[in-house]
Amino acid sequence: MTPALDIENLSVHFPNRDGAIAAVREASLTVLPAECVGIVGESGSGKTQTFMAVMGLLSAGAHTAGSVRFGGREILGLRASELNRVRGSKLTMIFQDPMTSLTPHLRVGIQLAEVLVNHSHMSWREAEKAALRALERVRVPEAQRRLRQYPHELSGGMRQRVMIGMSLLCEPTLLIADEPTTALDVTVQAQIMEILRAMRQESRMAIVLISHDLGLVAGLADRIVVMYAGRVVESAGAADILGRALHPYTAELLKCVPDLSRPRLERMPSLAGQAPSASSAEAGCAFAPRCSLAGERCRSERPLLRDIGGTAHQAACHYPLPA
Repeated sequence: MTPALDIENLSVHFPNRDGAIAAVREASLTVLPAECVGIVGESGSGKTQTFMAVMGLLSAGAHTAGSVRFGGREILGLRASELNRVRGSKLTMIFQDPMTSLTPHLRVGIQLAEVLVNHSHMSWREAEKAALRALERVRVPEAQRRLRQYPHELSGGMRQRVMIGMSLLCEPTLLIADEPTTALDVTVQAQIMEILRAMRQESRMAIVLISHDLGLVAGLADRIVVMYAGRVVESAGAADILGRALHPYTAELLKCVPDLSRPRLERMPSLAGQAPSASSAEAGCAFAPRCSLAGERCRSERPLLRDIGGTAHQAACHYPLPA
C-alpha cells in the first residue's frame, strides 16, 4: 500500500547570526490512506514546522533536507507552480487561527468558490452552489446567509467550520489540521472534533491532527507520534501510547491530561523544566536534563528511534519504561 504521506529524515533549519536554528531534526513518519495520525508535543517540538515543510509554506531562508513523498511522489523542494497543483486540492491544511487564514476583506462565499474555480475549473455559478453545500456539510447554520458575510462577522468556531469546509471542497486525500480547536471553548472544541470524525468516515481521507493535547488527539487518532526538540521520540497505535507509553517524555505528557476525577482544588500536574533551545548543539538525549531516569549514557549518546520488544511500538530511549 502506497502511503498517503511518507516523511523520511526531514530536517528544517533557519539560519541566524550564531549559526542555525534546528526546528526539525531527521524526523520520519508515515501516514497511510484513510488513517488518522496524531502529532503531539510541547510548543517548539517541531510539530508545525514539519508540516509547514510538507506544504511548502516555510518562511524565506529556511533550509530543508530529507524526503517528503505524497502519494508516492517527491514534493519536497518542488517549485510553487508544481506544488500548487497538489496543495489546496489533494493536500490541504487548516490552521489554529482561522481569522488569519481567511482573507478579511472578501466575503466567505467568494473565498470558498475561488478554491473550486482555481483547482477544479468550475464556473462561478457552479462553485457558488458547491460552496453552499460545503458549509451545509460542516453543519454551518444559515449557510446561505454565511456565504454573504465577512470573516469578522463569524464566531471563532464558525470560522473554523468554514476553514474545514474549504479544505474539503476538492475532496483531498490528506488533511493536515494544526491545533484546530485552539482558543475555542470546550463545547465548540467537541463540535469541531465531531465534524472531523464525520468527514473522515464520509470521505475516507487521511488526517494528520497536530496538537499539544494528548487527550484531544486520543479521541480521533489511530496512531500517535510524539515529538520532542525537533525529533520523533515515540510512535505507536493510540491505544498502546495511552496504555503503556515507553518514552519518559510521553509518560509525563499523559500525566498532564486533565482528569475530571481529580479533586476540584488539586493542582494540575505540569512537566518540570524546559525543552532545549532549537539553536543548541545536541549531546545525547535532548530530554535527559528533564528525565528522572537519565543515566550517563543518556547524556553522551543520542538514542535512535527503534522498535521495542519486536513490536510496531517505537521509542527513542536507552532505558524505555516497562511495557
